Amino acid sequence: MQRVEVLAALLQKTKRTIPTYDLPGPAGERIVATEQRLDTTGTKTAPIVVKHARGLIVEDVDGNVFLDFTSGMVTATGHCHPDVVKAINDQSNRWLFINSPDFYSPLQARVVERLAKLVPGIGDKKVFMCNSGTEANEAAIKATRWNNPTRKRLIGFIGAFHGRTMGANSLTASKLAQRARFTSNIPDVHHLPYATCYRCPYKMSYPNCDIWCARILEELYFKQLIPPDEVSAIFVEPIQGEGGYIVPPPEFIQIIRDIAQRHGIPYVDDEVQSGIGKTGKMLAIEHHGVTANCTSLGKAVGSGVAVAAQVLDAQLDFGVQGAHSNTFGGNGIALAAVDATLDVMEKENLVERAAELGAYFIEQLRELQQEHHNIGDVRGKGLMLAIDFVTDRMTRNPDVSFRDRVVANCFRHGLMVLPCGFSAVRLTPALVVDRDQIDHAVAVLDRAIREA
Repeated sequence: MQRVEVLAALLQKTKRTIPTYDLPGPAGERIVATEQRLDTTGTKTAPIVVKHARGLIVEDVDGNVFLDFTSGMVTATGHCHPDVVKAINDQSNRWLFINSPDFYSPLQARVVERLAKLVPGIGDKKVFMCNSGTEANEAAIKATRWNNPTRKRLIGFIGAFHGRTMGANSLTASKLAQRARFTSNIPDVHHLPYATCYRCPYKMSYPNCDIWCARILEELYFKQLIPPDEVSAIFVEPIQGEGGYIVPPPEFIQIIRDIAQRHGIPYVDDEVQSGIGKTGKMLAIEHHGVTANCTSLGKAVGSGVAVAAQVLDAQLDFGVQGAHSNTFGGNGIALAAVDATLDVMEKENLVERAAELGAYFIEQLRELQQEHHNIGDVRGKGLMLAIDFVTDRMTRNPDVSFRDRVVANCFRHGLMVLPCGFSAVRLTPALVVDRDQIDHAVAVLDRAIREA
């Protein structure tokens, strides 16, 4: 069956409708105008005005229905999973806020215990509950400095995204717009090229490169630029998210971890986008066979509720009241959402499901790559996948304008996707996605690429 027939059949089966208006529709247009007039400029990607969302299906205020392949970053269990909604509703009738940084609750005790067990490692863990992945990374910056007061330098990687507050933003290096006009951030933050094998910054080829992008840290930087005994932490995404869904060779993570350990430098594993089952492991670092001293959790850990956590080695705890805290970390709704999300992940085997369906999905995308010369690379793990558009497969030059046309066409045909990196489209469906929905998404992508 041709993809156009698959698309038609799936539309009929699911009783879905392709958008009937140029977006936004008449009702949505007024709302978009209001937000554009009053909201500060953020990262709006498409004029979709959401009315309802369930599972992977989003309906806008004009009655158009979309298949959402973006929100798996945050709603791992799908939009409004009934178990998560029930847990939130039940908790809202008990208490919403008791100033959890100051007081205790059975719910918080249970959640921090589960999060501590979720993160791999051989030592005891401590958990800092917070509101966003950025705040989790800020906690790691402060905890590692607190425990090593003579160490002030930080190391990150080009392409990284660790947040937009002034501390975390000093480590972010994904787009110029995220850094322009904000200097000075934290001083003495050093960035190295990430293991971007598809477009190697050193113009080498894996594996003949001997993973120079990792070894250069010790063999050059630590000898000529960065005194290792002054480094308080190394921040690493096990798979770069905003930077383009870049999957490094496992040796890269292993070598960086070994270097950090040899020099007594805390290793911070930023799992905010890659964690909570998306890659077919609960945490993406598990693919690389190493552990971290600090693990930043966020986005999907609460199925759409604003919640995050920093899980760190117990010896990195502040140990002094008031050195670090917040107000809303560990609020009742957030804790209930995390507790229910982890229950659903276990009950529905969503990590295993991500591995199984991710393998199916990436094969469909590779078939699509064979049909379209504009697709230079297909990459990712589990249900954290991306396709990268190029002007030419030999030069691998990014084709940003073509990517943007594909994204616009996807929205016009009822598929929600988001860009990332220079010229990639990220595909992150909720872990409850099924094969029919994957087939549907691939059919829409096929159509969107042909039209672009």
